[in-house]
Amino acid sequence: MLPGSIQITGEALSGAEIKDICDSLKENSVRLLSVRGCQLSDRDFGRVCRGVADSHSLAQLNLNLGVVSSIGRVKQLADALKTNRSVQTLFLHGSPLLDAGLVALNSALSTHPSLVSLDLGDCMLGDEAVQLICGMLPPDGAKSGDQIAGMLAVAVASSRTLEVLDLEGTSLTNQSAQIFLDMVENYPTCLRVLVLAENAISPELQQQISDLLSEGEEDDDKEGEARGCRVRMSHIWCFCPPDSSSQMVLVTSGLGDSLLAETEM
Repeated sequence: MLPGSIQITGEALSGAEIKDICDSLKENSVRLLSVRGCQLSDRDFGRVCRGVADSHSLAQLNLNLGVVSSIGRVKQLADALKTNRSVQTLFLHGSPLLDAGLVALNSALSTHPSLVSLDLGDCMLGDEAVQLICGMLPPDGAKSGDQIAGMLAVAVASSRTLEVLDLEGTSLTNQSAQIFLDMVENYPTCLRVLVLAENAISPELQQQISDLLSEGEEDDDKEGEARGCRVRMSHIWCFCPPDSSSQMVLVTSGLGDSLLAETEM
């Protein structure tokens, strides 16, 4: 039996529901777990985290809209991710992580072997937290320029695994965007999706980045190695790589939700 999905939105979860979730995780029968906007006790959140730690099948974990609501929960999630080896996509959109929360997650995320998609939009992060994101990637070493965005851009360019980076609403400026522009123009990267919405970045700069990523996609198409890069500038973007078993990524910022759905052709 192939692993399935558990998707619950905006509900108060009972102890029985939490038990079912945990049992499914431990039985490796869940590939996608989404409890976005749900209410659960600290004890039950810990139980779910222990289930995540034990799971070998879980590929996508969606805890959007305030589920990770305290530093205690952040630490429980970090402990789970230090043990889990299977999660590829982690959505924490709309969680009040603050810089302290990202500090707690940093070690677990930077050493996780499978993570390729991370959503930290609307997580109340500042410039210090953006700098911490660099610790989640293997940088080659940033030299000069904007201290934070420069380090992040070099880290993204040198990462061999990161494919999706969501920096929505993280107080980036045109100066930071210019460094990202230089990155996508001059360096090869595994990055497929870069989200820069709701920052103080001009539409012109966003368009230039989008155009460069599109050019890279066209070049890859000619070589048969397209990866479909996009910068989201509106409320919805999607990504469909042109291979025989495609994946689609859909983000709707108005709902604060991110969904990765797999389709087989």
